[in-house]
Amino acid sequence: MAANVKHQLTALHNSGCSHKDLTEKYRATLDGILKLPPADLIEGLKYFVEAMVNENVSLVVSRQLLADFSAHLPVLSDDLAKQISHYTLEKIQPRVISFEEQVASIRQHLGNIYEREQCWKEAANVLVGIPLETGQKQYSNDYKLETYLKIARLFLEDSDPVQAEAYINRASLLQADSQNEELLIHYKVCYARVLDYRRKFIEAAQRYSELSYKNIIAEEERMLALKNALICTILASAGQQRSRMLATLFKDERCQQLPAFSILEKMYLDRIIRSSDLIEFEALLQSHQKATTSDGKYSKPRLIGTSNMVSGSTILDRAVIEHNLLSASKLYNNISFEELGALLEIPPAKAEKIASQMISESRMNGCIDQIDSTVHFETREPLPNWDKQIQSLCVQVNNIIEKIATVAPDWISQHFEAHMAT
Repeated sequence: MAANVKHQLTALHNSGCSHKDLTEKYRATLDGILKLPPADLIEGLKYFVEAMVNENVSLVVSRQLLADFSAHLPVLSDDLAKQISHYTLEKIQPRVISFEEQVASIRQHLGNIYEREQCWKEAANVLVGIPLETGQKQYSNDYKLETYLKIARLFLEDSDPVQAEAYINRASLLQADSQNEELLIHYKVCYARVLDYRRKFIEAAQRYSELSYKNIIAEEERMLALKNALICTILASAGQQRSRMLATLFKDERCQQLPAFSILEKMYLDRIIRSSDLIEFEALLQSHQKATTSDGKYSKPRLIGTSNMVSGSTILDRAVIEHNLLSASKLYNNISFEELGALLEIPPAKAEKIASQMISESRMNGCIDQIDSTVHFETREPLPNWDKQIQSLCVQVNNIIEKIATVAPDWISQHFEAHMAT
């Protein structure tokens, strides 16, 4: 059977027919090949591909027929489609510039197959091979945006946030010119996930929160975005940005339906959080959010599952310790390293280290007395600052009145008497 196909293709090549007739005959041959049994089908398709990439076949004919060929790939089984797709890409490679559109179509289908098989890295690398910026063909803005977003998402599924960020950055340059609202939502979701994987939790929380208000998204997806915003906020480093995000989420009534609301409430109200409070919340975390930080040698034992033997300072450990330290700063004027460590359930050395880091980064007001092994907290008094601003405003108003009085004393007297009369 396959030998007959090869003979037919050779005969057509030497037939000398017009482009239109030759295209129709090649198309009829392709239809015949697709009806072959699986044992002969793969060989027949390979012969067809070889005929199409032959330099002696007109590009007008070969481009049209390779487009038809790629359109038939979805009717094949995934295994057959993978084999013939790889074979075709290999054969086309020396003339890839002449068949960019056909190559893009084949790579898109091959990427879909790998995605169905959950071979995320292979799927991403197949799509990376599409020359979106460097080729001769001018792709539409939305096509490039959609492809970059898909590549970024696939790399995220493969737990490779570095590569994902590279392609989401390319998408960022295109999204401003897109009017496709669905693509823009996909961009926002993917960008939030990249920030999440890269441990830029407060930025991720802000974007998840924004997505939770988009009416174009289904209610279930909006609640998932809200849950992700809450989780990322809790995992973020303590500071003013996180305090603002905590306030935003706490005031959102939808958060009361989420399983992590109790932790959100304690953080917002500056209550001390104990290890026993975190067991339920920890089950909500994704694998990249459970990573261990580099200061594991100072960490406390954690109760994870049924084992007490697991140790290591996780992202959650760090976030909760920083929160508890801020809460302590509002309860105490000063505290020894020993007592602070006992309050935070960590060794005194780690308590000192985290306190000094937060103070140096201006995320907490205070100072360290290493001689007395004590942390002294300084609380900001917003009312005195407000009073100073009011005082400054009053002085400026008074100066203005004095200047008016020197220029128009009669006007000042008239208005002063009218004011006193009322």
